[in-house]
Amino acid sequence: MKLRADVPEDAFTAGILGSQRTGNGVVINADGLVLTIGYLTTEATDVWLSNAEGREVAAHPFAYDQVTGFGLVLPLQKLGMPSITFGSSAALRIGSKVHVLSAREFAAPQSARVLARREFAGAWEYLLDDAIFAAPAHPHWSGAALVDEHGGLVGLGSLLVREVIAGEEINANMFVPIDLLKPILESLKTHGHADRRPRPWLGVYTAELTGRVYVTGVVDGGPAQTADIREGDVISQVADHEISSLPEFYKRMWELGPAGSAVPLTTIRAGNRLHLNVRSADRGALLKRPQAH
Repeated sequence: MKLRADVPEDAFTAGILGSQRTGNGVVINADGLVLTIGYLTTEATDVWLSNAEGREVAAHPFAYDQVTGFGLVLPLQKLGMPSITFGSSAALRIGSKVHVLSAREFAAPQSARVLARREFAGAWEYLLDDAIFAAPAHPHWSGAALVDEHGGLVGLGSLLVREVIAGEEINANMFVPIDLLKPILESLKTHGHADRRPRPWLGVYTAELTGRVYVTGVVDGGPAQTADIREGDVISQVADHEISSLPEFYKRMWELGPAGSAVPLTTIRAGNRLHLNVRSADRGALLKRPQAH
């Protein structure tokens, strides 16, 4: 189904994700609970869902898990739409045939093939150990349902990416595996968040190039900016560990403790090594909370 959300202009994520967002949602239980990709509804004040007949229903965005990227939305009226059953994302293999489903007004169902199962590191301090990559790319991937041959939900659309197949670059989609939702679903429904400690967050955007991790941007007012980390710096060490990749950077940082933990970093700037002790933060604490309906 179609999902649209309004976010205040002064929201923490508005500058990056925009204040008006549109994508997809999937009904996952008999109560009409809707699963979507969390960046669509993060900090949203108003959310609307459209059913198969195009009727819009107001909804409440009450859960978001930053580790996986999943979000949950509760319609405030009955949608009159059937729920989908969960499949097993672990059962997908390279070459598996799948289908990508978006809202009817966006595009017809599209068949695809799984191209890869591998680690995915996002520039915004995000890491999946076993993401799903499929092609051809769907034009409306945000929150789109990835469905297996038996009709089970196996993933949720997150990104448009470039993949290399037989030496040629093509567009593909990255999907978050549905198996990551299963152990945290009850906690999300009950508390609005997963039952885990928030990870340390520095507020840096990074890129990996030739075995080095470069800072490509810093969040205004974030821990990294406070510690004087700058665009163009190379992050060479976390604590005593050499860093050569984004996954390595994130994992070494997160193993230091929960949000608020000190993160010792060594950076290189203009050939000089700088030793910094950055006080991490909880990214979720910066987000506007959903308004109760």
